[in-house]
Amino acid sequence: MAALICGSLAFDTIMTFEGRFAEQILPDQLHILNVSFLVPSLRRDFGGCAGNIAYSLKLLGGEPLPMAMLGSDGADYLQRLESLVIECRHVGQVQDTYTAQAMIMTDRDNNQITAFHPGAMMQAHANRIDVGAKASVGIIAPDGRDAMLEHAAQFVAAGIPFVFDPGQGLPMFSGEELAKFIDQASWVTVNDYEGKMLSDRTGCTLAEISRKVEGLVVTLGAEGCEVWVAGEKTHVPAVVPKQVVDPTGCGDAWRGALLFGLERGWALPRCAALGNRVGALKIAQRGPQNYTLDFAVE
Repeated sequence: MAALICGSLAFDTIMTFEGRFAEQILPDQLHILNVSFLVPSLRRDFGGCAGNIAYSLKLLGGEPLPMAMLGSDGADYLQRLESLVIECRHVGQVQDTYTAQAMIMTDRDNNQITAFHPGAMMQAHANRIDVGAKASVGIIAPDGRDAMLEHAAQFVAAGIPFVFDPGQGLPMFSGEELAKFIDQASWVTVNDYEGKMLSDRTGCTLAEISRKVEGLVVTLGAEGCEVWVAGEKTHVPAVVPKQVVDPTGCGDAWRGALLFGLERGWALPRCAALGNRVGALKIAQRGPQNYTLDFAVE
């Protein structure tokens, strides 16, 4: 069965700043911030959470079904998905706006500053998950606010267990709304910063959140991740990459592996271990959809 991936499709414009942001930003002058960064390197990649997760899952041998919205400039992205033999029946297109665009600047320490134009993503709620949808698992990744709320309810109505992955969309929701997402979801994934925000807004500790779902994973970057099940925490160590080139899309690569494991009924620590391995491959390559596997999935 397939994995239904609700999230964004976007074009990523990625720029490299050869210095450090911390050396250019004066903490005591943030109220009059006016900075400019010279970026000698610039490229444009296919991105967006749904696209990146689908790429990872397909690479592992899974069957991704991205559900997302493209704009009038989205023909190249559709062609890209088709070339990867990724099913596009749940990808819509809006003709009066652009596809979502992310402008990402990375410094020499892999810190990032991102400007994001949502474009067609704001119409993603027009895509609906119908009862009887042929998927064994799903994920709600960052998307339009209305789409995330509606797709969660539709997953429940369709009887499809799903991962709640709020990512950078987390600040859009109140504590009450986040608590409802948790009640609806089967699994929750966040990074360590998002985990703190999720706890603050819901008033629940990570252990308490994990008791409301089948499992909670907190990714910790180079430190691996924490897997919480029924209030108990297990640390899954990171995989050291061959080189650190570009962090863009690492979390999405990890989530594609998570879905691959969940589709097969793996225990959550095993899913997380595969995610760490795929994330290490991605960070060693530029762009969120340019890496390949150097191992066989067991």
